[in-house]
Amino acid sequence: MTETPQPDPVLVGFRKSIDNIDAALIHMLAERFRITQAVGAYKARVTLPPADPAREQEQIARLRRLAEESELDPEFSEKFLRFIIDEVIRHHEQAAGL
Repeated sequence: MTETPQPDPVLVGFRKSIDNIDAALIHMLAERFRITQAVGAYKARVTLPPADPAREQEQIARLRRLAEESELDPEFSEKFLRFIIDEVIRHHEQAAGL
């Protein structure tokens, strides 16, 4: 009979931190989408367009700068933000009945 190897305590600690960060990211994304859904409902009510390209570009530039300052790949951060923005626009279009 072979013994089950003991988990590496250093790796267990890293993974626990990663799990906590992942949970925080999910909660933050959920809150962000709650707010953007309210924005979408407001835009639909006052007949504003679902997308705001100027705002999107400002946000992407701002978050690229933050990524660079945080030593995070700005290309990755832009792709991540673009994914979120596209999803928000889709929700806003649904709210507007488009």
